[in-house]
Amino acid sequence: MQMARLALGLAAAALAGTAAAASANPDMYSLTCHKVFCKVTASAMKDIDALKSKVEGGELCPGLGAKADAICNQALEQFSSEAPDAENDDALESIFDEKVEELEKTLDMPLQMVYLRQLALIREKALQRYKAAAKGSETSDYQAMIAADQFYAKEAESSTRQGSGWDYARERSSLQSTMNELAQRSKKAADAAIKAAQQQSTAMQFLQHQQQQLAALQQQLYGGSSPWNFGVAYRIPDTHINLSGNYQQGRANVQMSCVPDEYAPLLGASGFTHGVGPGNLGLSVNLNI
Repeated sequence: MQMARLALGLAAAALAGTAAAASANPDMYSLTCHKVFCKVTASAMKDIDALKSKVEGGELCPGLGAKADAICNQALEQFSSEAPDAENDDALESIFDEKVEELEKTLDMPLQMVYLRQLALIREKALQRYKAAAKGSETSDYQAMIAADQFYAKEAESSTRQGSGWDYARERSSLQSTMNELAQRSKKAADAAIKAAQQQSTAMQFLQHQQQQLAALQQQLYGGSSPWNFGVAYRIPDTHINLSGNYQQGRANVQMSCVPDEYAPLLGASGFTHGVGPGNLGLSVNLNI
């Protein structure tokens, strides 16, 4: 038992001696702080990598700013508790303060990279919201832009560390410019469609006017259209000559053709009749009412 107590006493004395040596020697103190710094940084980077993997996978991290603050604050508290006491030594306190500042910068840099990636995701989602809302007939482009901008500002603000140099003003301005450009393109496309429809309507009106002019000219040349359609055909006896004529819509047409008489053998050498008969005269009359 006495040997165990002696060993514990020696160990405590050794630790006290190491701490005292570290306190007395700035180089030793700096080395000890650096070891604690590396330990704390490695632990904090695990949490940062988890956030990074989530955001790089295309998933938003709600409350990123608060989570980043929690990681930094926890790391600073751990470093302060595990680093050796400076014992009111100005030189050692300066080393301690430098390590604290270095630790915060070391953690802030990868966290800010996650923050920028998060802002890019928020921008994409805001644009999707704008495009979906702008397509709706009940929502104007201006209202869609306002809603998308408010969504971006809310999500970006919750992703920003309070009291840090993180800022999303430039990204927000870029989003607004993009939405304005999309709205102008949409307006130009709508104007082009309206102009094309107007041109088509004008062309149709012109064609209708031309048709009306042609109808009026035809009325002047041929007079009013008659409801009578008249046609007559006559074959000269003992010949293959066939005469036909018709009258339709105020116009007359006469035609002469040579067509063999297929019924001549049935009528005999001289035929049953000479002159006008049903074999050599055809008549048709149509009356349109």
